[in-house]
Amino acid sequence: MILTAGPSITDREVEYVTDAVKNGWNERWSEYLTKFERTFADYIGVRYSMATSSATGALHLGLLALGVGEGDEVIVPAQTWVASASAVTYCGATPVFVDVERDSWCLDPALLEAAITPRTKAIMPVHLYGNPADMHPIREIARRHGIRIIEDAAPSVGALYQGTHTGALGDVAAFSFQGAKILSTGEGGMLVTDDEAIFERARKLNEHGRAGAGFLIDEVGFKYKMTNLQAALGLAQLERIEDLVAKKREIFGWYRDRLSDIEGLRMNDERAGDRCIYWMSSLALEGQFATDRDGLIAGLRERMVDSRPFFPAVQRMPVFLDETKRMPVAEHLAENAINLPSGHNLTEEQVDYVATQIRELLGA
Repeated sequence: MILTAGPSITDREVEYVTDAVKNGWNERWSEYLTKFERTFADYIGVRYSMATSSATGALHLGLLALGVGEGDEVIVPAQTWVASASAVTYCGATPVFVDVERDSWCLDPALLEAAITPRTKAIMPVHLYGNPADMHPIREIARRHGIRIIEDAAPSVGALYQGTHTGALGDVAAFSFQGAKILSTGEGGMLVTDDEAIFERARKLNEHGRAGAGFLIDEVGFKYKMTNLQAALGLAQLERIEDLVAKKREIFGWYRDRLSDIEGLRMNDERAGDRCIYWMSSLALEGQFATDRDGLIAGLRERMVDSRPFFPAVQRMPVFLDETKRMPVAEHLAENAINLPSGHNLTEEQVDYVATQIRELLGA
């Protein structure tokens, strides 16, 4: 089976993790954590970063550090993983869903202003599948209304918007290092910000609300911690990140060369001046083909090719179901788009095989 994902692990990762296992205890318990956080902040171009157990945890802490709470609203794109919206509800706030662009698959700035109310506290653009959201108009709208921005940058380590790294385009951001991501620590995340007050607030909340260096707790907090062992793996991956990005872009290029001529087939878009990392090379069926999306997934599996559907439109999930709101683009993608095999260790021969099967199944 040709799988959808898979990390790139070299001797460097094995060396760092082995060192952390053998020596990363007591006075050296946080050496890799500290270096990973510092190096990651430098790479993104921000002053502060805090490693977490997941991007979900980083989003939760980031929202709380922005002051999001009961009665507030946070604007979230309708095409994203449920964690984006769930983190809003953890704070007692309400996610307000906005449709996405047909080309970028990210939050549509043209629809943003109509969703803003007096209760809107923050906007959460998601850089879906490693493609940056169009942040200039989003930032301008947020500035005009006095609204904060929390980037869900979970799948976008290494992506650039007009030369600036995702994660450095809002007030605070969250990245994911889950096992399928471009940079993996098995599970894990990172909160990043340029704002000292946001960072210190998030850090206190992540220490169970600890007041100072002792064991005195003056508010209920949380514990979304990353281990030093995970950070050792993350640091090794981060030191290779440009190579990892280059490989993802190469894989997408192989697919593009073999599939982009098919009329009615849309692939990941890259805005002029941006760098998409193509975390997941993807297809959206927008024409008439010999089979539909689900038939394509089933046919590929029969031919030993793994794939996965796009996320359901969040407002159509039972937990957030709202029958009164339709998001045409997000719902279209949910029913007609798939992620293709995109693991780091894919060969061009494997991509050629996958593309040939897609053409045959679609009748293209």
